Amino acid sequence: MKRSRLVTGGLAAVALFALTACGGSEPADGRTKLTYLSWTAEPQMTPLLEAFEEAHPDIVVEASYAPPVAEYIQTLQTRVLSGTAPDVFMIAAENKTSLIDGQHVVDLTGEAFLDKIPEFNQETYGRDGKVYGMSVSSWAAGYLYNKDLLAQVGHDSVPETWDEFLQLCKDLEAAGITPFLESVDQMPTTVSAWVGAKSATMDPSLDEQIFSGESTFAEQWTPILEEYDRLYTEGIVSPDVVGLDGDMIRDEFANGRVAMINAGPWVINPIREAAPDLQFGFAPVPAFPGGEPYLAGAATPGYAINAKADEEQQAAAKKFLEFIATPEAMEIFEEQTNDVTVTSDFEPTPDEAFAPLVPAIREGELYLPMIAWQRSEDVLNVEAVAQVQRMIQGQVTPQQVAQALDTKLAAS
Repeated sequence: MKRSRLVTGGLAAVALFALTACGGSEPADGRTKLTYLSWTAEPQMTPLLEAFEEAHPDIVVEASYAPPVAEYIQTLQTRVLSGTAPDVFMIAAENKTSLIDGQHVVDLTGEAFLDKIPEFNQETYGRDGKVYGMSVSSWAAGYLYNKDLLAQVGHDSVPETWDEFLQLCKDLEAAGITPFLESVDQMPTTVSAWVGAKSATMDPSLDEQIFSGESTFAEQWTPILEEYDRLYTEGIVSPDVVGLDGDMIRDEFANGRVAMINAGPWVINPIREAAPDLQFGFAPVPAFPGGEPYLAGAATPGYAINAKADEEQQAAAKKFLEFIATPEAMEIFEEQTNDVTVTSDFEPTPDEAFAPLVPAIREGELYLPMIAWQRSEDVLNVEAVAQVQRMIQGQVTPQQVAQALDTKLAAS
């Protein structure tokens, strides 16, 4: 989500964080001060921090906040490179390579709190059998559908196959209903899900083959992009979609102006607030021809410990991570964020509309290119999004999009 801030407010935030990151003075009451840069907003994170301090009265958490994704990554990178990083911060898809390669994060392998974390989440923020971030939840995006609009053309859910989905879109269009919108200011949910479904059937995985040189983006992605491009070449979705961000598309759905959109659980509360009577549900992305329905998604950013923190701070940080993984903390975390928690000793209670997707999420049946790519993930992502947008506007072919990724990978 994009946010704007007044310059004065931004400078004040930077100044506050500088004091936090540098450590400041120790609490006068003798408690250990733990500094933390939060990915989650302050109103949602505060109850969790208060519960931790109540459970550990010898530790006080001094938290700072930066919104995801770009601002958080940049703020953390600046502090890491200047040697003023907080004791605990988030390791994400966008920064995991640089944090691990730079030896900026503590190896958490063998810590007892990781016993509760699924292998999928551990591997997401690990390398070579080591784990550098504790991810306690996962997210996924599929297709969100308006039940009443689909009922007008005789459907009660999103079809399981892509051909059936395209026919549904044409039926909706014939009934005067805008069928589908997908935000393409990031990697399209549909493309991610299809690549993930294909990769799940391969050994070695699709990305292992591409990054080892055994295969190419052109070979693996071109058929997927050709099928996805049918949305635009067959006139189902206007190329003008490139000018819409996720919030705009969500609002079109909330106002009943489109039958289906790509979305995740983060849209539930805004839609229920805007349209309390709207009946909606979630479904996986319809299957690419010959495949299975799948979800775009990943393990959420993991809690990481600053490798440059001293022994006392690292010990306090491990207590913090241990607490975060408890059922008590998970209950607060779920209530505040609506994330699907994955720890083994807590059962999440998701919104009923999203419940059908939860088993796959907890099993790690998810895929996100930026997580799976083995290097240069930030550069490749920027290139992929830009080229897909050009494809939608008819400026390049699907094969040229895939070839551009091969070129970018070779230059990295």
